[in-house]
Amino acid sequence: MSVRNPGTKLDLEWIAKVKVNTQAVLKRAQHVQGQKTPKKQWQAAWLLKAVTCIDLTTLAGDDTPSNIHRLCLKAIQPVRYDLLKKMDMHDKALYDEICQFRQACSDAHMKTILAIGELGTFTNVYKASMVAMMAGSDFIKTSTGKEVVNATYPVAIVMMRAIRNYFLCTGHKVGFKPAGGIRTAQESLVWLTLIKEELGNDWLCPHLFRLGASSLLADIERQIYHYVTGQYAAYHELPMP
Repeated sequence: MSVRNPGTKLDLEWIAKVKVNTQAVLKRAQHVQGQKTPKKQWQAAWLLKAVTCIDLTTLAGDDTPSNIHRLCLKAIQPVRYDLLKKMDMHDKALYDEICQFRQACSDAHMKTILAIGELGTFTNVYKASMVAMMAGSDFIKTSTGKEVVNATYPVAIVMMRAIRNYFLCTGHKVGFKPAGGIRTAQESLVWLTLIKEELGNDWLCPHLFRLGASSLLADIERQIYHYVTGQYAAYHELPMP
């Protein structure tokens, strides 16, 4: 696990100086969405990377024990074993990852949800991100995924720039989690590209980047099925265990 962010003294002067160039943010977001995504084996590799960064969660008010049980089983085996075996990835780092999660439970990390839809401007998003990190957040998250406004590329760019600036000033790495509206394998590749370009390879790991998109896993598995077999499976052919 990465070293925890211990936080810093609240620096209101630093916060007051923040100004975000809205047009530059929108231009950067448009650029990353227009980039070509990898194909064939490279796409499959990046999709498997996305799987390791997915948070399988449920916030439904009508959840049942059976729903939670199925979700836990999917977390244990997120992609069908036969597909991983054909890709020679069946001896993946899944066991080690779960062991690391267990170890982390003894000293839980803090994740702050900013609810970016309520903040109004990019400048406010940046300021809220910075204050949350100064207060000791180990992760900052766009939203719960259930609000009207959730993860967007422009907001993500602002939050990532805040994370990068905080790291350059303090040496402490803070994680990022977008949530809401991320449903396709193609979108997961855009998010991974954005993380790589804005924060670097160090953030391309589940300790510093999580995707709040439980429904995304089904489409990723479907795309991996297509890569392995050359055919697209109907969603009912890829059931949860």
